Amino acid sequence: MISAGDFRNGVTIEVEGVVYQIIEFQHVKPGKGAAFVRTKLKDVINGGVVEKTFRPVDKYPQARIDRKDMQYLYADGDMYNFMDNESYEQIALDANTVGDALKFVKENEVCKVCSYNGKVFSVEPPLFVELEITETEPGFKGDTATGASKPAIVETGAKINVPLFVEIGEKIKIDTRTGEYMERA
Repeated sequence: MISAGDFRNGVTIEVEGVVYQIIEFQHVKPGKGAAFVRTKLKDVINGGVVEKTFRPVDKYPQARIDRKDMQYLYADGDMYNFMDNESYEQIALDANTVGDALKFVKENEVCKVCSYNGKVFSVEPPLFVELEITETEPGFKGDTATGASKPAIVETGAKINVPLFVEIGEKIKIDTRTGEYMERA
């Protein structure tokens, strides 16, 4: 059990049978009345975000989220297949569960599959990936002083903005959380 006074970002709790992850929290001590904790919570199963207030003495059970490293094998229509590298057990997840998580992930890369009580609710890609540019406009010599960018398509089919000096065939490093170009690989 965790009290509302001990809430931190990223902690998962169970409130009224629903598992939430704390996105933001704020301890509020008004001039009059009792203190309270204002939170922004994300439902880990359906992704909805709600705001709730708690008394600092309220206690809630901490939910245990299992994150398992699994290798992304291939996509088959709307199903995405993953394999556990330890037991070689394979699972297929639908497009709603995966969402945009595999936008920058190539086949055979390792991702984290998140589950609660055996039910998979999301996939977390690696934080950084190296991908090859397959399509972009040519850059012009000397056009780098402005810090401008141009659209490019990487080998997974995702579109990102890259600096003008990046050419087709180059490998680049991408931050999967923001979808931004980091550097040349």
